[in-house]
Amino acid sequence: MKPANGKAAALSFFFGGLLPVIAFTVIEEKYGIVAGLIAGMVFGFGEIIYELIRHRKVSTMTWVGNGLLLVLGGVSLISSEGIWFKLQPALMEGLFAFAMWGSYLIKKPLLVVLAEKQGHQLPEVVKTKLAGVTWRTGFFFAIHTGLAVWAAYDWSTTNWALLKGIGLTVTFIIYLLIEVFYLRQSVAKMRE
Repeated sequence: MKPANGKAAALSFFFGGLLPVIAFTVIEEKYGIVAGLIAGMVFGFGEIIYELIRHRKVSTMTWVGNGLLLVLGGVSLISSEGIWFKLQPALMEGLFAFAMWGSYLIKKPLLVVLAEKQGHQLPEVVKTKLAGVTWRTGFFFAIHTGLAVWAAYDWSTTNWALLKGIGLTVTFIIYLLIEVFYLRQSVAKMRE
C-alpha cells in the first residue's frame, strides 16, 4: 500500500489522537482516572499500529502526537493525575505555533514549503500572502494553546475532550474561512 497522501495527512491532523481522547473521557467517567488513562494510551498505541499496518509507515504527526500522549499518559499513571495526559493537546498546539513562527522567521514559511512540496509553482505575491497566513496561523495555535491549558486544568474532562475534538476543528475551519475571505479580498484589490 502507498503511504498516506495529502488528504490522509489532513484527516490525521484533524482526527489524529481523537480516539484516545474519547476512550479516556468515557472510561475515566465510569471507571476512574487510571482506567481512563490506560484506555487512552491503548488507543494511542493502536493508532500507531493501525497506521503502520495500513500505510506501512507511520507519519511524523502520528509519532509525535501519540508518542507524546503515551509519555504523558505514563507520567499521569505514575502520579495518578490525569492532568499530564490532558496537557498533550496544548503541547501539540504550542509546537504548531512555534513551527509556524519559526518557519516564518527563518524565511521558509511552512505553508509555502508545503505548497511547493506538492509541486505548485507559486508566484512571489502568493508566497508573500501564504507567509502572512503562516505567521497568523501561529497566533491561532498560540491562543488555542492557552485555551487548551485552561481546559486541562479547570474544565471537566468531557468539556476538555469537546475542545480537543470539536472545538479545535470547528474554530480552525472558521479561521481558515476568514483567511480565504481575506486573501480573496486582497487579490481582488490587486487586480483593480
